[in-house]
Amino acid sequence: MLKNTFAMSFLGILTSPLPAIFAIFLMEVKAKRLKGLVQTLTTLPNFISWVLVYSLAFAMFSVGDGFINRLLVATHVMDTEINFLASNDHVWLTMLAYSTWKGLGWGAIIYLAAIASIDPEMYEAATVDGAGRFHKIWHITVPGLLPTYFVLLLLQIANFINNGFDQYFVFQNPLNKENIEVLDLYVFNQGIVGNGISYATVVSILKTVVSVALLLFANGMSKIIRKESII
Repeated sequence: MLKNTFAMSFLGILTSPLPAIFAIFLMEVKAKRLKGLVQTLTTLPNFISWVLVYSLAFAMFSVGDGFINRLLVATHVMDTEINFLASNDHVWLTMLAYSTWKGLGWGAIIYLAAIASIDPEMYEAATVDGAGRFHKIWHITVPGLLPTYFVLLLLQIANFINNGFDQYFVFQNPLNKENIEVLDLYVFNQGIVGNGISYATVVSILKTVVSVALLLFANGMSKIIRKESII
């Protein structure tokens, strides 16, 4: 359970730059209608419940009626269908893909606001000096986003053992439980399903203590590295 928790959180930290990168690419889109359409389509998944996400995944990857399975068999890519949702292989990456798809557009909103706060005169001065689009991104946009990124990263480190519950609860089954049960789901399974309320309460309290300790650690690192406090 701890292995799953640490793996999911570590993968989340590794992919934490994706919203910032997406925001940079989105700001480089000059067509306003296309930009607004892409931003809307990537933000909407954040408001979809994990139950609906699972329903969509079931419609695509289930055995028998799943669109992807039927397509792969019809095109002779596979001889038999694969039960992707009940597979124990690559569960961590699958959960990461779902969470990235769901939260990428929403996470980019903060970075879009940070980009909008950068002084336009800096870009104008860089243009006069002959800087191209890539150079302006690397030397102006990226440094302008770093303070926001580091604050969000430190907060993510503070929540290292808080993976959430909904996503893993709807996707769990007896075949993938070994690699999908994170700490929050473990507390639910022990307390509600296993009727171990006292034990689950102790684990939850310990999780809170560890989270506070990680927050203080992250704040201390922020003071040392950035000379700024996040709390």
